[in-house]
Amino acid sequence: MNFLKLPFLVKLTLVVISIIGLGYLLALGQSILAPFFLAFLMAMLFLPIANLMETKLRFPRTVSTMASVMIMLTILTGLIYFFGSQLSSFSKDLPHLRMQFNTVFNSLQHWVSDTFHVKIDEQLDYLNQGLSKLLSSSGVILGFTFGIFSTGLGFIVFFILFFIFILNYRRILNNFIVTVFNEKHKASVQEVVNEVRVMTKKYIIGLCLQVFIVSILTSILLTILGVKYAILLGVLTGLLNVIPYLGVCISLLISCFIAFATSTPSTCIYVLIGYVAVHIVDGNIILPFVVGSKVKINALFSFLGILLGEHLWGIAGMFLCIPAIAIIKIIFERVDGLKPWGKLLGEEEKPHKKKKSYKISKNITLKEMD
Repeated sequence: MNFLKLPFLVKLTLVVISIIGLGYLLALGQSILAPFFLAFLMAMLFLPIANLMETKLRFPRTVSTMASVMIMLTILTGLIYFFGSQLSSFSKDLPHLRMQFNTVFNSLQHWVSDTFHVKIDEQLDYLNQGLSKLLSSSGVILGFTFGIFSTGLGFIVFFILFFIFILNYRRILNNFIVTVFNEKHKASVQEVVNEVRVMTKKYIIGLCLQVFIVSILTSILLTILGVKYAILLGVLTGLLNVIPYLGVCISLLISCFIAFATSTPSTCIYVLIGYVAVHIVDGNIILPFVVGSKVKINALFSFLGILLGEHLWGIAGMFLCIPAIAIIKIIFERVDGLKPWGKLLGEEEKPHKKKKSYKISKNITLKEMD
């Protein structure tokens, strides 16, 4: 077969047009594609459970799918109840928090006035100017923090339906991907599909474990420091940690605000130090040992992905962009012509770097994943 050779500028033009067209389609199909991709990630997470019920318990495909749906809905209902009860308790304490924050704020004003000889009226003028600039961003932060828990009914319905269809018709989808390519490439395509499925499943499970561990560590930290709503803030930190760099900064600001309003200003410093320690543990121990280095994305494309995801799909896009880039990286690294792009998305490789390992007990050793 003779392939048409095109000049470099023509190829570049076609690539740019394709990227623009793909971005336009992603933005246009937000209401369908966002719940579809989230359903795909959840289906990869529940795939081992469905396979276990079909192979070990001899359940029909439909029964295993519906059982997986019921398990997922039970977990989601528990999370919604947890956040609802915590936020209800938080709303009851808002008057007390406002009074305590005003007291601390007035004390801070007098300290600034005595130390820097700046009158309180001048301080208020400076604050009013700063607040006028931050009002728009504060709405974004609040919407970003709580918007994920107040998604529309249509999103939830589409998500559940897509989850059922993907889990129930996974073999048909797999066969379509394999048979759509040329016959001589069928074996290699099947191998790539299997590797991508396994790596994606490991990545999603590892990501959930990372959220769980970071939530526990942060909850313990805030409980020791005596910060109110420690468990709520810990779980929120674990969820926001899915967004690299930006997520931990937003959760830190929220935790420092609560600590400042409910405790002493010095507690904010301890919270800051504790969050930095948790972030170091997450980046050097939890992420390499639970998620693995093969799907680790470098900071540049993580940040670009967050901006692009927010532009295309809003808040949901900020959460879904990192798993999407990780899956794209997995696919690129297993296709010969796209391997350089996969390396571009990942971290710099160190050829002589040895895998870390920690001996927990005589029979348990924790090893760094690939």
